[in-house]
Amino acid sequence: MVDLAQLMENEVFMAFASYTTIVLSKMMFMSTATAFYRLTRKVFANPEDCASYGKGENAKKYLRVDDRVERVRRAHLNDLENIVPFVGIGLLYSLSGPDLSTALLHFRLFVGARIYHTIAYLLPLPQPNRALAFFVGYGVTFSMAYRLLKSRLYL
Repeated sequence: MVDLAQLMENEVFMAFASYTTIVLSKMMFMSTATAFYRLTRKVFANPEDCASYGKGENAKKYLRVDDRVERVRRAHLNDLENIVPFVGIGLLYSLSGPDLSTALLHFRLFVGARIYHTIAYLLPLPQPNRALAFFVGYGVTFSMAYRLLKSRLYL
């Protein structure tokens, strides 16, 4: 069993913890951005959310779909679909004893790809910007999974 002091001395794990903190913070920002756009554009998904803007029929006009809100919401959902697997696979990968420079390359590419993906989604930048960012991040997670399965796990 590894104690916490040993784990904190593991450079790969500490790098993973740092880069994971960055992408999780970015993901948290996206939920705040979604709420910001909903409030400033007065666009709500549930009747109880628009109660302070009116009652009955008057409140129903705030139950609508807005392209900008949906774009931010979809970017957030895409983060959930990609960052969660990165966290799980990256944790196992970081504890499997990879080379520090290889691990840093994986972590930095993933974080850069996710930040660029968000920028490409929100501005929006023309395709294939967003698709390339998605596939770089996905490829990084797949690469870590492959290296982990190939070198450390028993199949």
